[in-house]
Amino acid sequence: MRIQKYISLCGAASRRAAEKLIAEGRVSLNGSPVTEPGVDVGEGDEVSLDGRVLVPPEEKVYILYNKPRCVMTTMSDDRGRRTVAEAFADLPVRVVPVGRLDYMTEGLLLMTNDGELTQKLTHPSHGVDKHYAALVDRAVAPEDVETLRRGVMLDGRVTSPAQAEAHPAGGGRCVVTISIHEGRNRQVRRMLESLGYGVDALRRTGVGRLTLEGVPVGRWRYLTDEEIAYLKSL
Repeated sequence: MRIQKYISLCGAASRRAAEKLIAEGRVSLNGSPVTEPGVDVGEGDEVSLDGRVLVPPEEKVYILYNKPRCVMTTMSDDRGRRTVAEAFADLPVRVVPVGRLDYMTEGLLLMTNDGELTQKLTHPSHGVDKHYAALVDRAVAPEDVETLRRGVMLDGRVTSPAQAEAHPAGGGRCVVTISIHEGRNRQVRRMLESLGYGVDALRRTGVGRLTLEGVPVGRWRYLTDEEIAYLKSL
């Protein structure tokens, strides 16, 4: 990329104004003054204006990932376990998880480098619904479904009201679909366990109106412009 275009990309000046700055000797490339436009800037080069390093704005990336089980929702793990970072090692920008899914939970996880959106989506006051399907070890009593809807006691506080339904799954087991907008640690699993049910599998099926449709376990896709606008509107 020509150095005047790089300066413009960084928002420091228009290309024409950048050429004037270069002619005035106010621009340096890797510590050496540049006085002629047209010099190429390559990967790893450092461009400075009046001694201040110029950095282009990072392209914002928004991803919907179907996280497998036995993968940590972290960028590294000191115990050598697989992490979500491995799925995005080849991306040109660094993305991080929006919220968390525990090690044994699979399903929809948003990944981005947009810190402002991450903060909005994970803050409890914004109340973004997250949808789950849990396979439990036995039939769920109707009164327990009502308890899930009203809220259960966790860590000395009652969980917020939830949407919950129970569906027979064969073999004496049951699938519980539940939607919450809180983000307590391992919340859905602990809600069910507090009522005496063993959770054999847990999957996050959606965030707001985003779903996993068309995204197999372990794969991901970029969000559409419409989906990005929707998340920013929440």
